[in-house]
Amino acid sequence: MSIHENLLGGPPPTHLPDEPGPRELLAGGTSAAEVAAQYPTSSLAWAQLADDAFERGSVVESYAYARTGYHRGLDALRRSGWKGHGPVPWEHEPNRGFLRALSALARAAGAIGEKEEHERCTTFLRDSSQTAAETLG
Repeated sequence: MSIHENLLGGPPPTHLPDEPGPRELLAGGTSAAEVAAQYPTSSLAWAQLADDAFERGSVVESYAYARTGYHRGLDALRRSGWKGHGPVPWEHEPNRGFLRALSALARAAGAIGEKEEHERCTTFLRDSSQTAAETLG
């Protein structure tokens, strides 16, 4: 028996394919806007744009960026076999862009008074990865 075997009978964890390009560009100091323009399907780039906008007080802009990253991530998850529920482990680095976008969407939704969306996204984040929920706060 593998230590990663799902004993509860739920869906297996979804692991998005690695996209090192956006991650390497961001780590190298390329602006998130440039990375999103070069890699428009990268949830990581959109999540970074959302975080940057939120930090400078542009909450509605952050919400829009986060929503884009969230939807790009849902597309990627579906292409990877995700059926709408199940674990999306934070420990698998390529999943982090989606999880960050989901967290940013919850944060921005809360900040603009979208209580239902804030709660839905917060629950979705926790259900996808408890580690992400704890790490991203």
